[in-house]
Amino acid sequence: MKNFVLITNEFKDNDLVLSKKIIDYIKKKGGKAIGLISGVEAKNSKQFKVEDIPNDTDCILVLGGDGTLIRAATKLSSLEIPLIGINLGTLGYLCELEESTVFSAIDLLFEGNYYIEDRMALVCDNKNVPNNLIALNDVVVHQMGGLSILSFEVYVNGEFLSTYNADGIIIATPTGSTGYSMSAGGPIVDPKANMIVLTPINAHNLNSKSIVIGDDSKVEIKLCKRCVQKDDRAQVSFDGDFVKELHSGESFTVTKAMSKIKICKLNRKSFLEILRKKMATFN
Repeated sequence: MKNFVLITNEFKDNDLVLSKKIIDYIKKKGGKAIGLISGVEAKNSKQFKVEDIPNDTDCILVLGGDGTLIRAATKLSSLEIPLIGINLGTLGYLCELEESTVFSAIDLLFEGNYYIEDRMALVCDNKNVPNNLIALNDVVVHQMGGLSILSFEVYVNGEFLSTYNADGIIIATPTGSTGYSMSAGGPIVDPKANMIVLTPINAHNLNSKSIVIGDDSKVEIKLCKRCVQKDDRAQVSFDGDFVKELHSGESFTVTKAMSKIKICKLNRKSFLEILRKKMATFN
């Protein structure tokens, strides 16, 4: 790898000090590098476009945290360019590098000492939602406004699964299994796996558990009406970003995305070793 793009959360890299050092380092090694600002994390409403990524880009370095990496990965998924995260924030699962290891990591990338992991993502096929909108972590249908619970009917491949009375439903990828789904009691899944995890949020049913289904499944969430005099509303979010609003009687359908998110890895540590260290950090 010799041609790089840096996408930076400028709130975590003040004055782009580290970004400029990385660009200078890559150029001194004979490579090419340009810097862009992550749109959501921009101080001056800057927003990079997919067209800003040169065609010969070998790898995208994302400076910030897991959130910055996820937004860059989903926005650029159609390019199928490997990404690697540099963590400048709190503990993250996706960002492999730290500021102290980034320059030695660039040396490894130049030498070809890396491998690529393909991560599945989720996409919706609903009207009025951009068909290029995908989620690397999860799609969440959840309450908005008040604290009253909602009623959801869940269908898998057109077959009725169950009715949940809950604050919401999480549809997670294996990558997203260590995020909101885990916090809601869902299982931790190897991120390289191909499956979908359904997890209710604060379900008011004693037997409500997470369910793991095949990655070729089509999941439909229907918001039911609990009170005749009230139009229940729910919010649909992709990786934490609001997408659309659901009203009583409306449905939202999610399937696996055709494209894969490519995550560049340098460390050959197993998933279990990484998980063991992460779990020890929280103890």
